[in-house]
Amino acid sequence: MLDPAPMDGNDPDTIHVAADDHAVALATGFARGFARRHRLDEDAAARLAIVIEELVTNLVEHGGAPGCPIDLALVRMAGVVDITILDSGTHFDPRDAVTSTLPPARGGGVGISLVLAWATVTDYCQANGRNRLMLRLPA
Repeated sequence: MLDPAPMDGNDPDTIHVAADDHAVALATGFARGFARRHRLDEDAAARLAIVIEELVTNLVEHGGAPGCPIDLALVRMAGVVDITILDSGTHFDPRDAVTSTLPPARGGGVGISLVLAWATVTDYCQANGRNRLMLRLPA
């Protein structure tokens, strides 16, 4: 069974959205609210919102499961934010992605590179038809 809560005992802030046209706005708004509640500095708050935006955008546009649920959990700990995303889309471990530092010819193409530059993937697994991606973002 996949559990969005990290193993450290902190209660996560969570949101459940459908992989649709509203998912990105809802998820990034949730991340910005989390950053305010947990008093992240301006840079960390911006990085968190952008990482969430990139990940959810990829799920909606490339995840292969339109309308399916996306569960997002954020936990603030000393100096970091742990991010957990659960989805039922296509298997995708960002550590296996081909990334580039070159600007894309036409939109897209550098989002995962950006995510991997700012956050560390701490775990990825797929079980019971769901993906669980866990990342750690310095805060």
